[in-house]
Amino acid sequence: MTRDQELWGVALWVEKTHGAAGSHHIAEQITRLAMEGDEQGIAMWRAVANRYDQLMAKGAIN
Repeated sequence: MTRDQELWGVALWVEKTHGAAGSHHIAEQITRLAMEGDEQGIAMWRAVANRYDQLMAKGAIN
């Protein structure tokens, strides 16, 4: 599995688990990681956010 596939998997999990509140969940993760100083974690969740936004733009949630 490629890194891109992993990130899409996380984005899909967020969409399935949190639905329209997924962006809030992602923001919480980024905030938590920022407080911990985890730059790699922040970058990962930003990449997930990008993919989640693409899902939402395509109408994944009605």
